[in-house]
Amino acid sequence: SLVEGLFSVSLAMAIGVPIGMISGYVGGRTDTIIMRFIDVMLAFPGVLLAIVIVSILGPSLVNAMIAVAIYTVPIFARLARGSTLSVKEEPYIEACHSAGMRHSRILMRHIFPNIANTLWVMATLRVALAILTASSLSFLGLGAQAPSPEWGAMLAAGRNYMLVAPHVVIFPGAAIVLLVLGINLF
Repeated sequence: SLVEGLFSVSLAMAIGVPIGMISGYVGGRTDTIIMRFIDVMLAFPGVLLAIVIVSILGPSLVNAMIAVAIYTVPIFARLARGSTLSVKEEPYIEACHSAGMRHSRILMRHIFPNIANTLWVMATLRVALAILTASSLSFLGLGAQAPSPEWGAMLAAGRNYMLVAPHVVIFPGAAIVLLVLGINLF
């Protein structure tokens, strides 16, 4: 479950942050087109979008992680864009332009380090939500399949034995709650 959250958020950051940085840095028509596409993705509820993606790709742990990453991309793109818009107005960015620096160097050496802290905070919060979503997908039978030791799949398998052996669902459910709470408090 921890790997699901970390992989999903890492993939979402790897896709969403460059999109948002380029959109905010370039501006104009490019920014408008990219942000309208991001707005369309944000219009769909995240879990519903993940269910649709996993239904198309097929139920598996990897597909669940990809689905969670896809619906998380717009959040990182929006955050990176907003942070880039505020940082690109700073005087040192103007100095970089005046010195003749390439745009890619300005983005990677000057803008990204200044927006990274905000992105890391959001990533930490999104890991907890990614774990919950991946566990939900596994509970519905769309994520990790039966032999995989994933807490959502354990909950799904144990729901038939709740009256006889409630510990079968209590312990995986408590593990999910404690992990998500711990990550959020972190």
